[in-house]
Amino acid sequence: MRERLSILASWPPLAWGSSYTRATLSSDLTAALIVTIMLIPQSLAYAMLAGLPPQAGLYASILPLVTYALFGSSRVLAVGPVAVVSLMTAAAIGKIAPAGSSEAIAAALALALISGLMLLALGILRLGFLANFLSHPVISGFITASGILIAAGQLKHVFGVSASGHTVQEIAISLWENASAANLATVVIGLGSAAFLFWSRRKLKPLLVSSGIGARWADVLAKASPVAAVAVTTIAAWTLDLGSAGVRLVGAVPQGLPPLTVPPIDTEMWLSLAGSATLITIVGFVESVSVAQTLAAKRRQRIVPDQELIGLGSANVAAAFSGGYPVTGGFARSVVNFDAGAETPAAGIFTAVGIAIATLTLTPLLAYLPQATLGATIIVAVLSLVDFGIFKRSWRYAKADFAAVLATMSVTLFVSVELGILAGVLLSLLIHLYRTSRPHVAVVGQVAGTEHFRNVLRHEVITNPAILSVRVDESLYFANARFLEDFLFSAVAQKPDVKHVILVCPAVNAIDLSALESLENINRSLAESGVTLNLSEVKGPVMDRLKRSDFLEHLTGRVFLSQHLAVQELAAGINKAGASEKA
Repeated sequence: MRERLSILASWPPLAWGSSYTRATLSSDLTAALIVTIMLIPQSLAYAMLAGLPPQAGLYASILPLVTYALFGSSRVLAVGPVAVVSLMTAAAIGKIAPAGSSEAIAAALALALISGLMLLALGILRLGFLANFLSHPVISGFITASGILIAAGQLKHVFGVSASGHTVQEIAISLWENASAANLATVVIGLGSAAFLFWSRRKLKPLLVSSGIGARWADVLAKASPVAAVAVTTIAAWTLDLGSAGVRLVGAVPQGLPPLTVPPIDTEMWLSLAGSATLITIVGFVESVSVAQTLAAKRRQRIVPDQELIGLGSANVAAAFSGGYPVTGGFARSVVNFDAGAETPAAGIFTAVGIAIATLTLTPLLAYLPQATLGATIIVAVLSLVDFGIFKRSWRYAKADFAAVLATMSVTLFVSVELGILAGVLLSLLIHLYRTSRPHVAVVGQVAGTEHFRNVLRHEVITNPAILSVRVDESLYFANARFLEDFLFSAVAQKPDVKHVILVCPAVNAIDLSALESLENINRSLAESGVTLNLSEVKGPVMDRLKRSDFLEHLTGRVFLSQHLAVQELAAGINKAGASEKA
């Protein structure tokens, strides 16, 4: 009974619902209205990017928002279709069926369900920390490459040509070969929409403010510019009958609420989608949590990563059973939700209601919407994700991180989306193993007049020729154990007067069994040379593990609480032994 009450008490709506007021309701409704206006064209465009019918984007923006509001921990994260996950969805279902086919729709439902179940499992098992293996350089490189790839892929809609390809060179070649078939009316609509959207992003808000409109509403109107582009081009296509002039239109969009859909339980399909679902799960979670943490910090709130897994997992399961496809928290959408004054996840529920009303009333009007407008909307949205500055920053700070960025981008652009992120993760892990296999190890001495010990190569310090103090700035494990052995034996060989070696361990957070065996070998080898091995500043958890072995029983030296105490006592012993010899 107590366990049930504990689970119930941690249910997110109880935290924000208990203090819900009329003012909070007003803020959430305003934010929901703004996000709804922004989300309608985005949902249509991202569904097209995913290779699905446009209504799939609308369906993925209704029930998933409600379930996330009930189970997610962020108060302002706006969940729904996003560009990168849409691209990954297209790549995944493209292996199984042609874009837009009933088989592709079924595969998208299965992909959402698999991803949702993975997220739920990770949340229940509290494994959110696994996302930390996706480093920032890898994520940045992947998103930048994905933005370029998405923008390149949408040029076929902007120019009204048939083109295909999964890599940037395939897309470029296909566009070049079909350039002569470009439709003039489509080009005018596509380039005109893109130019308007780029202009409105930078210039519309200042223009509206200068005309006397308040800053908040000017911002709302500027962010709603895609709706204006959709409305104007749809009306133009209808009145001028541009469809008969070769302009490709969205076509009939089913009217009504999302249907109840049952994802196919097909073992072969699930196995084929499992790898893609895993990558979508990780990328979606990392992107979502990064946004949620950033926005929560601005209001001195906090999110719970494991609860976020539950929230995103339930949202994806809801998408699978309501005609959608994989969803996650979107950066631009969440920032708009935050800036618009959303106070609680109820804003997401109100947004879902707004999208539902749109599917009931506005979908017949979308039949005349030019695909070029949606293509321009996607291009403008994703180019904001492109960050070429990561090259300069990573090159200046760490060449290894630059290599991870370059590898991720190159493989994503020229090989495949899925292999791109795998290459980045693999290279990051290899770089980590290489770095930790050659840890920073320094001979240290005492800074005069203090109890501090510093690197002899960087500071003027006092050393005792009979004592060799070596500081290890890394945990000891199988990959670096031999490196430490070689360093110590080499250092002792160069100092024939050494009687005591002190391993200074303030940065050693763990010692695995391989490293323990290495320490035992060091202890034996030094003893044979008449040198003792001592440890100083060993952390409690590390000491606990050492006590479980017989290493301390055979240690030729001692374990000291501080390096200063170790040098003092060993030096005193050396002096006492010297005095006895003279006597």
